[in-house]
Amino acid sequence: MSGKGDTTREQIVIAATRLFYGEGIRAVSMDAVAEKAGVTKKTLYYHFTSKDELVAETIAARDQPTRELYMRWFAETEGTVADKVRGLFTRLGRSMDTPRWRGCGFLRTIAELANTPAHPAVKAGAAHKKRFEAWLETELREHGVAGAAAVARQLVILLDGATTVMLIHRDLDYVDTAGRLALGLVEQAGSAR
Repeated sequence: MSGKGDTTREQIVIAATRLFYGEGIRAVSMDAVAEKAGVTKKTLYYHFTSKDELVAETIAARDQPTRELYMRWFAETEGTVADKVRGLFTRLGRSMDTPRWRGCGFLRTIAELANTPAHPAVKAGAAHKKRFEAWLETELREHGVAGAAAVARQLVILLDGATTVMLIHRDLDYVDTAGRLALGLVEQAGSAR
């Protein structure tokens, strides 16, 4: 495919991502995506044969950038591994504290499509969550945290829980509380060696 085709496909994915995140998957038509992307419906369907395929692509396209963001937050936080984990929650809280924030796009997609567990976007979202957990487990293990796999799973539960409760209440104290719990989990596991 030519560079122009790649650019058009990326343009469609960007437009669809913004619409799906802002309005919800079911509320957005392919007509609206084509209009937002500045392409014809024929061009849209040339690149994506169905809305399901487009939704899955928008989720897959967010996987690496999202994980890289967390990796950067982790790396930029000074201190012990527990401090770095706490830093993930601090930075997440800052990113949530805007009127445009609508929750975790992966969780929202999975929730919206929960009645279709075989949907490619649900699978892409679940794969993202597993890759994130694996990355976190690797970081914990490399920093000498005992029981890294179990601690990583607990941290993912805290992160996703904080994100969900923040969406409900719009109160950063929930994220801060989850961050303090995460700090304690990592400190406790680190001292268990």
